[in-house]
Amino acid sequence: MTTIVTVRSNGQITLPASIRRQAKINEGDLLAVRVDADGLHLVPQVMVDRHQSYFWMERWQAGEREAEADLESGRYQDFDSIEDMLADLEADE
Repeated sequence: MTTIVTVRSNGQITLPASIRRQAKINEGDLLAVRVDADGLHLVPQVMVDRHQSYFWMERWQAGEREAEADLESGRYQDFDSIEDMLADLEADE
C-alpha cells in the first residue's frame, strides 16, 4: 500500500496513524533516515545507554549466537557447586 504525505515548509512530514500503527511507531520514537538509490527509508531506532552499548556490537552478538547454539545443541555442562566447576577448569589445563 502506498501512502502520500506532504512535506511542510520546515521539512516536517506527518505519518498517518495507520502507518504509525503498522510500523509500531509511537510519539517520541526515534527514526533513522537513510537515503539510497531505492529512495528514502525511515527505520525505527531504540536508544541504548552508553554503558550497555557493547551488547549490541557485532562481536558481542556473534558470541551470543554461538552461546545460544551451544545451549540448543547441548554443548554445556552443569555443576553442583562453584568448586566443582573450578576443579573441572583446572583439570583441562
